[in-house]
Amino acid sequence: MASNQDFVDYVSEQANLAGRLTFKKMFGEYAVYVDLKVVGFICDNQLLVKPTAAGKQWVGNIAEGAPYPGAQLHYLVSERLEDRGFVRELLLITASEVPAPKPKTKTPRT
Repeated sequence: MASNQDFVDYVSEQANLAGRLTFKKMFGEYAVYVDLKVVGFICDNQLLVKPTAAGKQWVGNIAEGAPYPGAQLHYLVSERLEDRGFVRELLLITASEVPAPKPKTKTPRT
């Protein structure tokens, strides 16, 4: 089941990160970015956030799920999605630990 734009808008409202939070539609689902870093995914209208050491310390015991078959487990934020402060803080903590995107290299034309 593909995610819908209404759910993406809801996650955006809950995170309250203004221009720092963006989404990119991919195969009917969405990648979630904070400051241009991929911090998670929205799949089947569920927010899944990448696991990090600081994130694990902060969230404690939380359900996990894979955004797609074969992927590593991510934090499943479904039960805590109503808590705006939790969503915002988890996304910011995750963004502080994931690496910045690699600059794209231009391929020379022949």
